[in-house]
Amino acid sequence: MSGATSGKPVSRAIIAIDGPAGAGKSTIARHLARHFGLLNLETGAMYRAFALKALRAALPLDESSSLERLASQTSIRLESGEAENRVLLDGEDVTGLIRNQRVTDAASRVSVFPAIRAWMVRLQQQLGEQGGVVMEGRDIGTVVFPQADVKIFLDAAPEVRGMRRFDQMGPAAAIPPEQVLRELHARDERDRNRPDSPLRPAEDAVLLDSTNMTLDQVVQAAEAIVARKMGVCL
Repeated sequence: MSGATSGKPVSRAIIAIDGPAGAGKSTIARHLARHFGLLNLETGAMYRAFALKALRAALPLDESSSLERLASQTSIRLESGEAENRVLLDGEDVTGLIRNQRVTDAASRVSVFPAIRAWMVRLQQQLGEQGGVVMEGRDIGTVVFPQADVKIFLDAAPEVRGMRRFDQMGPAAAIPPEQVLRELHARDERDRNRPDSPLRPAEDAVLLDSTNMTLDQVVQAAEAIVARKMGVCL
């Protein structure tokens, strides 16, 4: 990405953070939103909310037609909060119900269908069209907002991402770290090889590999990328 600034005030910027599972996108997006006074729109939570509805309806997750019908009857909204977004599914606050592994795995499966992704992209574009947002996901800089002012592709070695995900589960984790890593590899495979909007860096994205970085170092690097692109002082 060039070092030229966009000329747009950071308060109206669109910042896109993409990357694979476990790379730390949500953490970095929340920090950047707080630091620069922007809204944090976690698009992965939208897919998990829809996956939760599909699970509740006992729909087959490998059948596009039934999922498309469900999508046509679904409303998903994000409301910015101090610690995290509130996720509203058909008006119900499901924020605390979508963070478990079953829903996360289901979200990865339903997101492979082009019709579901197209529907979700429209929702995401509506949420961020006025700017002033940080959006994280897997195709924000390539599909949802290819015109984003700042694009960061956050990555790390699979083993590192797997252990981070395992640590997030806490001491009560019901599965061993080896299984977490296997599931992460499987998700990487689905995300990178799906025919519609595969996971890949945008051509003008800044690649940020956090494999050998502490959280503070990643945060500082991400802040510097945004500041350089937007022409602001840290």
